Amino acid sequence: MDLLSALPDDVRSHILSFLTTKEAALTSVLSKKWRYMFTRVPILDVDDSVFLHPVEGKRERDGVLESFMDFVDRVLALQGDSPIKRFSLKCEDGVDPDRVNGWIRDVLRRGVSELDLSINLVDEVYNLPREMFVSKTLVKLKLTSEFGLHWWTGADVTFLPMLNSLHVASEMMIFYEDKMEKFLACFPVLEEAEMIGMDWTDSVDTVSSETLKKLSFHATGMSTILNPKSISFDTPNLRFLAYSDWVAEDYPLVNLNKLVEARIALSVTDDQTRRIRAPRKDLSEGDVVLQFGNVVKLMNGIRNVKELHLHPDTLEVLSLCCESMPVFNNLKMLIITSDEDRGWQAMPALLRNCPQLEFLLIKGLVHQVTNQCGDACDCIHKKQKGRSLKSCPVKVFVIRGFTGTMKEMNMIEHFLDYFPCLKKMNIYIEDVPTPLKYDRQFAERVLEMIEEYDYSYKCSVQLLNE
Repeated sequence: MDLLSALPDDVRSHILSFLTTKEAALTSVLSKKWRYMFTRVPILDVDDSVFLHPVEGKRERDGVLESFMDFVDRVLALQGDSPIKRFSLKCEDGVDPDRVNGWIRDVLRRGVSELDLSINLVDEVYNLPREMFVSKTLVKLKLTSEFGLHWWTGADVTFLPMLNSLHVASEMMIFYEDKMEKFLACFPVLEEAEMIGMDWTDSVDTVSSETLKKLSFHATGMSTILNPKSISFDTPNLRFLAYSDWVAEDYPLVNLNKLVEARIALSVTDDQTRRIRAPRKDLSEGDVVLQFGNVVKLMNGIRNVKELHLHPDTLEVLSLCCESMPVFNNLKMLIITSDEDRGWQAMPALLRNCPQLEFLLIKGLVHQVTNQCGDACDCIHKKQKGRSLKSCPVKVFVIRGFTGTMKEMNMIEHFLDYFPCLKKMNIYIEDVPTPLKYDRQFAERVLEMIEEYDYSYKCSVQLLNE
């Protein structure tokens, strides 16, 4: 008898739980002792691409998908009523939706606690089974689709009392006709939620939960209007927030007192960007851009964070509230993504208002030069050059996406000149074809300049590959 076969049944079952269901089923040919061992595994991982791998075009052959569905039916039948912990299902177009729902109902009946469903049925009007929306055992639920997800039961027929973690990702996610505030109330113990591709059903909504600790929220606006009228956050125990959305006209309530890390990506169109930069007198009465200054309410709500990530469009929007920018007294780490079409008008006010900042990372130094660019860069000559940098206590500065242009080199020297507490600057070369990658002489000149900076300043300056 081999060593594996001599192990206790529960140990062999645990070993098989690390394999896909197809791989576990293959062990049934080893011996009589292994024949039905795979049916005792409380974790099922079913993936039609694994079943069809590796023969190209196998999916289109007659009877192949039917064979896959028969395989899943047979595995579930052999397991009978045995308890199941986790069920993972990934299937593409061509699989019978009625049989898919039958599989889901089967594991729900057996008390499954973790459900991971990736269902991409192109030509089917597919609805998940009603039983899933009222499960008393589900603790983790992950739903993904490339073609849209519809939480068709609505909040009135949804109640998952044990759900701790929810992940929903789709090109378009529709929660019936319910507001987010009503939807989240269906999960009384939810601590972690990730919602990607969400469509607001109302222009005025509140993300509300007493129990949430981690929230990743990526909204896509509304079908009728782009910018929501009003978005509030009433999540007093939230520690982590990743919020991506079209900027709203107002943020009347932002209850995020325990927040530690925030990642804010507020999008605007190119036309809205142009109007944000325009003098107020040039905007017509009722222009939605006039309301974007209310983003300061959101910033006030997250002012206690220790780590803050900002998107290029967010910087543009923040330029509307430079004078009322809150002080981030606890902020230690600031990560900013830059873009050549978006400006740095808010950068000086932001850096001045981070009195405890230790670590700064900027992804891409190149940005749109504007008259309000301020003194954070040297794009436009200012009488009080570098003033906002002089009051910033940052010790470590990381630059990513470096291409070696003179504009970037001048900005690096500017930062070295005016950041008074800087101890380390790491510059990472952009991982795409640039002269730094293919022009040896150019790369050597840039390296010589970086080495000169490292020698001339008290700060350590290093050029590194990503």
